[in-house]
Amino acid sequence: MPIRVVLADDHGVLRDSLKLLLEQEGISVVGEAENGAEAVKLARTLHPQVVVTDLSMPIMNGIEAAAEIRKELGIPTILLTMHAEEHYVLRAFQAGVVGYLLKSKVASDLVTALQEVARGNVYLSPGISRAVIHEMLNKDATAKTEILTLRERQALQLIAEGKTTKEVAQLMGISVRTGESHRARIMEKLNIHETAGLVRYAIRQGLVQP
Repeated sequence: MPIRVVLADDHGVLRDSLKLLLEQEGISVVGEAENGAEAVKLARTLHPQVVVTDLSMPIMNGIEAAAEIRKELGIPTILLTMHAEEHYVLRAFQAGVVGYLLKSKVASDLVTALQEVARGNVYLSPGISRAVIHEMLNKDATAKTEILTLRERQALQLIAEGKTTKEVAQLMGISVRTGESHRARIMEKLNIHETAGLVRYAIRQGLVQP
């Protein structure tokens, strides 16, 4: 049986190229998403073996989508990204990502990564394994990146994208009052009390791109 995959990327041309690459290798792309929220919905309904998602996407990025998919469904996720920096790798694996693939290696390594992850293994692009081990052993660094809950990180991304509290509430499926509470808790936890500061923090954390 072919590996069943949901593919998420906000760039249609790249998504089409990845789908073609995978299908040529006998891997079945059962669903496509333009953002992390769509990826979560498709994972719920299609139950793929693996989700392959870009890191930087609107509404919900790949790391937050992976966290929700792993927590709710137990489905493994491979993250595609241009970023090899340690804090990105650390946040990804804290969220439950089991495959971390640099986009420069996608053409040559994606099929191998999918095969490894489908067998229950972890896949890392060459050159970043040491960074993961180093950061995983650094408990202080781990604690600092877990200040916000999953839902608070999702709200922070939307705020940083310029969404109003009402829009945040609609996109997250919560009341406006709950959206306001999320915003207040985020500011309190981070000790940041203006939107510009939240945007800068979100950029540093890789939740949005500058």
